[in-house]
Amino acid sequence: MRRFTIFPTLLLSGLVWQGCQTTPPPSSFAFLPDKLAAIDASNTMAIAERRMPGAVLWLEHEGVVYRKAFAQRAIEPLPEPMTEDTIFDAASLTKVIATAPAVMILMERGLINPDEPVQKYIEEFRRDGKDAITVRHLLTHTSGLRSGLRRQPDGPVSAIQIACTEVVTNTPGTLFRYSDINFILLGEIVRRVSGKPLQQFTSDEIFHPLQMRDTRYLPLASDWSRIAPTQYDGTNLLRGVVHDPTARHMGGVAGHAGLFTTAADLARYARMLLNEGELEGVRILRPETVTAMTSIQSSATVLARRGFGWDIDSDYSRRGAIFALGSYGHTGFTGTSIWIDPFSNTFLILLTNRVHPDGKGDIRALQRTLATLAAEAVGLHREAAAGTNAVVRQP
Repeated sequence: MRRFTIFPTLLLSGLVWQGCQTTPPPSSFAFLPDKLAAIDASNTMAIAERRMPGAVLWLEHEGVVYRKAFAQRAIEPLPEPMTEDTIFDAASLTKVIATAPAVMILMERGLINPDEPVQKYIEEFRRDGKDAITVRHLLTHTSGLRSGLRRQPDGPVSAIQIACTEVVTNTPGTLFRYSDINFILLGEIVRRVSGKPLQQFTSDEIFHPLQMRDTRYLPLASDWSRIAPTQYDGTNLLRGVVHDPTARHMGGVAGHAGLFTTAADLARYARMLLNEGELEGVRILRPETVTAMTSIQSSATVLARRGFGWDIDSDYSRRGAIFALGSYGHTGFTGTSIWIDPFSNTFLILLTNRVHPDGKGDIRALQRTLATLAAEAVGLHREAAAGTNAVVRQP
């Protein structure tokens, strides 16, 4: 994995060069213009087809950034233009931006063991097949639990109580089923082990040190004007309030959803991962921790390849046709996604509020198309996707 150094940002004709030069970067670091045009056209078409009201895109390769805001962040009740600093409901990106790294930090400190049963950390999580579920099973979505809670909770304590009454439907470790329950439990483990609320721990240990200034649970009222609204909850349009109903019933803070963020903040997080856990002299994770988190941690008997939180190769993947097998990413229900390719030092962030205003937007095909175009834009070719040497399965 190659390291790179982040320097002050200079804007250069639509591209941003992360370096101390005052002249454009050499052509070997530039994006292919026709592919950038295709990226823009794909976004514009998706907006015209009403698959999303607008978007913010951030493509970065070897310190060069192409970023752009498209169309509108709101069409109801009044139109509002999209801006690059728009704050989005990250939805399930919460899992890999907040909860998974929080768990990894506590692993580094010897406070969590991924192969210990969840019951060690949440004592009441027992019986009905749950005794065999480990932290690893939660992180890789192989716990055998259902995809969501049977009923909506009445606060965070209620959510854990409901999760602890769940019955395992499949033997842990034998089946991949994406489940919010897994990360609701992980958020609770972080709270109990660290002694801090999840929002405080992630702010203290991740967002503040990385200077992710707009990333938080429970966004400030002063930031609401920059937040992209999502969907109507009855007669009220959700804005600054988490879209996910379960997280909303938990008070807006949960391990599976609830985070709000911007493209610029996610870019800082991605750079930290590409730089083996460190950014601008601040270390968040050890290099070996980043490797563990972003390598395959699910059992070889499970077809989907998952890291600790991260998607590597599954039906949820938005890798496109070119980024190497072994790159990783995640999506969020509201229309957010990130894909990171450590082999080429490239990452793609697409933030949309595709559920605004009626929940009917669908950008799954767009996300895959943009990932392919992004890889082509940095000069990668289709044979890169076949690089089986890029896949690492941890023991």
